[in-house]
Amino acid sequence: MARVNDVGGMAGFPPIVEEPDEPRFHSDWEAHVFALNGALIRRGVYNLDEFRDAIERMPPQEYLASSYYEKWFTAITTLLVEKGVATAEELAVPDDHTH
Repeated sequence: MARVNDVGGMAGFPPIVEEPDEPRFHSDWEAHVFALNGALIRRGVYNLDEFRDAIERMPPQEYLASSYYEKWFTAITTLLVEKGVATAEELAVPDDHTH
């Protein structure tokens, strides 16, 4: 079964535009998500395969509308709930959030 991230050979997607001298992180929150993911993997909360799978299980519309680190954040929060580390209510972001 193909997932939304498996777009190899599909038509209709725009070309990838590379940003010259692109910074590793565009905002501080992205660096925090990167660090949090590494810490959770090192602590054994989940593994890299589970993390990748959580990204690939995102609903297609959400996956396609999300930035790279938004996908990471969604995967982290999904896994924290699935592993019983936190509840969805504890991780809920207010509607008026900003990064």
